[in-house]
Amino acid sequence: MEYSVYRLMSKGDGYLFASRELRQVTEGIRTALSKEVDGLDANRVLNTAPADMTAYLVDKYRIDPVILRRDQMHATDSECKIDVSRDRDRMLGMDHRGPFYIDGQRIRVAIPFDGDGELFYCGAGTSTSSPPRGAIEEASVFLTWDIPHDAPRDLKSEIERAVQAIEQHLLWVSNDVSAFNGSLPQVAAAAIEDRRKRLLENQGRLANLGIPVRARPDAPTSIGAPNVRRKVVPTLPAASSAIYTPEPALGSELYDHILKVAQNMTHVMERSPSAFASMDEETLRQHFLVQLNGHFEGQATGETFNAAGKTDILLRSGDRNVFIAECKFWNGPKQYAEAIDQLLSYASWRDTKTAIFVFNRSTSTSTVLAGVRTTSEQHGNYKRTVAWPHESGFRFVFHHPGDKNRELTLTVLVFDIPKPA
Repeated sequence: MEYSVYRLMSKGDGYLFASRELRQVTEGIRTALSKEVDGLDANRVLNTAPADMTAYLVDKYRIDPVILRRDQMHATDSECKIDVSRDRDRMLGMDHRGPFYIDGQRIRVAIPFDGDGELFYCGAGTSTSSPPRGAIEEASVFLTWDIPHDAPRDLKSEIERAVQAIEQHLLWVSNDVSAFNGSLPQVAAAAIEDRRKRLLENQGRLANLGIPVRARPDAPTSIGAPNVRRKVVPTLPAASSAIYTPEPALGSELYDHILKVAQNMTHVMERSPSAFASMDEETLRQHFLVQLNGHFEGQATGETFNAAGKTDILLRSGDRNVFIAECKFWNGPKQYAEAIDQLLSYASWRDTKTAIFVFNRSTSTSTVLAGVRTTSEQHGNYKRTVAWPHESGFRFVFHHPGDKNRELTLTVLVFDIPKPA
């Protein structure tokens, strides 16, 4: 329901979920995130892997939902004086003016919680016109009852109703918080992409002037991180502040097409199993090269695949490698890990697309796939697994040795090679 003026109350009024609109809080957080991205040093933005910067921003700006620890609920009591002058059931006389105190008992029920305590003061998109009352102190919500000694009553049902009301409001708040946290990766990625695009366009216009460029002496090198919530604030991923130089990259569409051509070799082997049964690693690699060069004619496009030293399949743009593939027979996790190391030693530039074609002739495909995934994700340069549904392969992101911001994509495909008769 919509918020009314009545519902926006001061924290001191004793009402929960009625001081601020959660929608306004989340909008403020999005604004703070965008301002931080816009305020970061330009080369820091360009030299940091976008996925790493996105993860940092999501971790920093996400809201920790409140989890009420009902099982740790406890109560305390103390003596108190209670003003009963407004109690209509008491005959205080028509001439009585001002407060009238009697002895009583104060019962305080404490319910510990985890998460951001400020959420107790925020109203969700769904709410009621009668919010519960309580006080937030040191990671607990406190509910208080003052009971006159001459009018005792059983509080059990009252306490239960009060706790249920708080739980209901927390559920509404948590639903909104969950939706906000779920949107953060997209919000952060869009802010980073927009800043990077603007910076690269500025860089291109400056380069086209044909005038020597000098760095501004007052250019900022870093920016302080705003403390938007009381939580451990993550630090920006380490990155060079050196001047960013754009590097050639292989488009995702062309990358996937290269892999598709390679996968078509499965059909070739199925049609002529006897021809491949005795082939060694180098001979198999040559057949892959023949298929790839048939699709990418070198002289016309400059996209020629070559065998260069121990690098099995290589695509270059100018003097830089943009696609590299290794062909290896499966001989266990150790040799597969060595193939990853070998591939990393060749891929020395940002945004390189790579592949490992694993030839399997000795064990079950499921065993090989399990070994590929486990070994890849345990490698020291592994960063994340990419969602890439494929029945006989995986896609990962690795970083280059010595620089976590220089990422490469590694796709691993497993081919079952016919066995000798």
